[in-house]
Amino acid sequence: MKYRRLGRTELTVSEVGFGVWSVATNWWGVTDEALGKRLLRQAYDLGINFYDTADVYGSGRGETMLAEALADVPRDRVVIATKFGYDFYSHPRERSGHKELPQDFSPAFVRRALEESLRRLQTDYIDLYQLHNPRLWAIERDDLFQLLDNLCREGKVRYIGVALGPDIGWEEEGIASMRQRRLHSLQIIYSILEQQPARRFFPVAHETETGLLARVPHASGLLDGTYTPGMTFPESDHRSHRKREWLERSLRRVEKIGFIYGPDTGRTIAQAAIQFCLSEPAIASVLPNITNERELQEFATAPETPPLTAEEVARLHDLFDHDFYLEPEEARA
Repeated sequence: MKYRRLGRTELTVSEVGFGVWSVATNWWGVTDEALGKRLLRQAYDLGINFYDTADVYGSGRGETMLAEALADVPRDRVVIATKFGYDFYSHPRERSGHKELPQDFSPAFVRRALEESLRRLQTDYIDLYQLHNPRLWAIERDDLFQLLDNLCREGKVRYIGVALGPDIGWEEEGIASMRQRRLHSLQIIYSILEQQPARRFFPVAHETETGLLARVPHASGLLDGTYTPGMTFPESDHRSHRKREWLERSLRRVEKIGFIYGPDTGRTIAQAAIQFCLSEPAIASVLPNITNERELQEFATAPETPPLTAEEVARLHDLFDHDFYLEPEEARA
């Protein structure tokens, strides 16, 4: 494993982190809690020291699982990031159709959320505390950021960040987080198939020394070698809600990137997708969705594979900028 500094913080994080979302919710069709905890612990043995969770994952279960999985690991050997902002306490029922829960960024709610996260994580501090999918109105709340400053002074939080979402976009929120609030990190969607608005964040991240965290590097599985035409997903898997046309169109784009993976390159397609993210120096860690031991091993070893060349990265940028040179009927299919 290789490691990078997260922006201007003192945190050193593994180039591949573990997004607890994939094992603490059923959105990827994973329901085996024992497997989830085993993967979390095995990740540490493979050199992963950065774990990204959220209080809302499994309505708190993600944080509890992480604490249980790492119970024998010294606290200062791992970097724990969690998120806040969704009020699952007042809306405890499972979300229907993967809809968002109501958000609450009031100081009183956030302080309560932090104390609950500390309890579930069995720790007295959180390394990186992230606003979870905030809209601009939340980023503009001065009372919220006064509270966050206080939490840092109290030693309960080390650094503050923002995780953009739930879907791609939110450029205004990302820029405001870096320039207006000078936050320490920004978590973004970035992959070969989804390069914007992430690429527009890069110069601002360098200017402000903001550490970037890249999630969904495999474009919801399109870039990990598992997708095939006609593939179906269980109802609980969030990808089952996507239109069939999305899968077919995306697979045509994937066909265009064969030059970055295979025996001659020393990388699998999944490892190449991670190396694409790591080709941007502002990105400190990549958060793939890990659901089994094979994926964990393959993804965790990605930093040891040959980095993409500047020419390969430039070619991937050009492909994206021209919709992978698909014919109009292919792009519409």
